[in-house]
Amino acid sequence: MNTAHLKTKLPLINDEGLLKAIAEHGTEMRFQTGELMMESGKFIKYIPIVLEGSIKVVRQDEEGRELFLYYLEAGESCALSLTCCSTSKKSEIKAIAEGDTTILGIPVAMHERWMDEYRNWKDYVATTYQSRFQELLQTLDAVAFKRLDQRLMRYLSTRIKIQNETELHITHQEIANELGTSREVVSRLLKQLEKRKWVELGRNVIYLRVDFEELVAGQD
Repeated sequence: MNTAHLKTKLPLINDEGLLKAIAEHGTEMRFQTGELMMESGKFIKYIPIVLEGSIKVVRQDEEGRELFLYYLEAGESCALSLTCCSTSKKSEIKAIAEGDTTILGIPVAMHERWMDEYRNWKDYVATTYQSRFQELLQTLDAVAFKRLDQRLMRYLSTRIKIQNETELHITHQEIANELGTSREVVSRLLKQLEKRKWVELGRNVIYLRVDFEELVAGQD
């Protein structure tokens, strides 16, 4: 991968020396929709930078229950991965390809070296921490202060934005897992949204009939 192509994919990185280093040491990897990219409890061998597609990051407890944290889109990296790499700790999150996704894997050793050599890399890492921290605060606020129906609508709004589609191919159980609730509760809430004609429910598919992003913004 040449530096000219990297510039279009990584707008926050403009140092020519750093771009050359990324092109030289980064490994391009491709994942299919739903493929597990990073597993909880295992050491992280590389830092992912998304080039195309998106990544869903979730927190998993010892019993296998999951809580959705945030999405990574093109040009972004994972702050929790950076933290684990810097402290030589095992991963505390699970990452899944949300659609066909291409990433650039940066070796841990290069991350540590570039923090000393390139101010642009240090700024990129700082921006990553800030962005992911804000998203984690939003997730925490939603869990602590918002009703489950509001959390569901925010979840659907985020999925629509990431996938850039008006239909979501997902089961009620998958939504329940990510929101930390039961399938029955999710099904009931979706039925309420369907009665309002905001969604139309099919078999493992949800058709969005209104602007959910606007609805969610009106709730904040």
